[in-house]
Amino acid sequence: MEAINHAKAANISIIVAINKMDRPGANPERVMQQLTEYELVPEEWGGDTICVPVSAKAHQNIDKLLEAILLVAEMKELKANPNRAAKGIVIEARLDKGRGPIATLLVQNGTLHSGDIIVAGTAVGRVRVMTDDRGNKVEQAGPSVPVEIMGLAEAPQAGDGFDAVSDERLARTLVDQRKQQAKEEQFNAIKKVTLDNLFASLQDGQMKELNIIIKADVQGSVEAVKQSLEKLSNEEVRVRVIHGGVGAISESDVMLAHASNAIIVGFNVRPDPVAASQAERDGVEMRMYRIIYDCIEDVEHAIKGMLAPKIREVELGRAEVRSTINISSVGRIAGSYVTDGKVQRNAKIRVVRDGIVVAEDEIASLRRFKDDVKEVAQGYECGIGLTKFNDIREGDILEAFIMEEYRD
Repeated sequence: MEAINHAKAANISIIVAINKMDRPGANPERVMQQLTEYELVPEEWGGDTICVPVSAKAHQNIDKLLEAILLVAEMKELKANPNRAAKGIVIEARLDKGRGPIATLLVQNGTLHSGDIIVAGTAVGRVRVMTDDRGNKVEQAGPSVPVEIMGLAEAPQAGDGFDAVSDERLARTLVDQRKQQAKEEQFNAIKKVTLDNLFASLQDGQMKELNIIIKADVQGSVEAVKQSLEKLSNEEVRVRVIHGGVGAISESDVMLAHASNAIIVGFNVRPDPVAASQAERDGVEMRMYRIIYDCIEDVEHAIKGMLAPKIREVELGRAEVRSTINISSVGRIAGSYVTDGKVQRNAKIRVVRDGIVVAEDEIASLRRFKDDVKEVAQGYECGIGLTKFNDIREGDILEAFIMEEYRD
């Protein structure tokens, strides 16, 4: 489902390989029926989605799958000319202590040769060493070939375009142009949509559609939230749920939200740390809820320009439960290690298990060794007892937060 949503958002062709056809009871008809629910109608049923039943294990119909890929490439006229200067995209880049900047490039047009001068984003250099996907040294790479290269003056950004040029002076000119273009793009950057600025965006006529990604603890909640939010559409704005899924908010959810200028709504789930930092970096708004009506109310108020929250959540820190101890007079104590931020005695605690919120509670006791303490900082161990929730398990993540009042 997630892959389908990503492919649709990128507006690219979809070919479906129905795998594991060697297994007894394999039923491709059932899979094709399910695909129609996501607006992918197989060719056999009068649609335009190519479906190929294959078996990776038995090497069955792999040739047909390759033929299907070539057919779609031919129909869409996806061609490249190998007899020209190389052009492509940077897939990944890193700084190696011993070897300097290393970039993985995908050649999309032309042929890249060892010794070529290239411009990748705002980095310039000469290809000194080029290796293929197996680590073997190669002298050239044609269209659709990924290679790892050394020789750039700095590490480019993943997603930057690269060009092979005839001389270094031309390379410098191209870099200056790109730097100028980057400045202009930054200046004209579209402000990321948030629930707070939504009404202003609508008044400016910038936005007629509010894209939302929903993640919840169970599929039923996803459907319920989706239906409720889509009903809020009116003449000014259409609320569109572009993806819904079960489980913690992941990096790919943030990538999809960033690409489609969407808001992420979490219902009884939390973002994983990588997703949270990426969302902060990309300016993607994430809203977490435990009550469905709060979510609906917030979006409804945002559309009407009435959103004026006076209380917000401030995250203090996270602790990982390493062990649990049962004390008859107190209940279960979580022997925890503070991995991030700090845990305060007056904080509320959210218990997260495998990305799902299982409880919200208050701290009954916070101790280091035998002493009661007001707070425990990152890198220290402590014992945490909760007021009501007693089913703490090893591996649980305890998120400490406080609710604070603020003025706009």
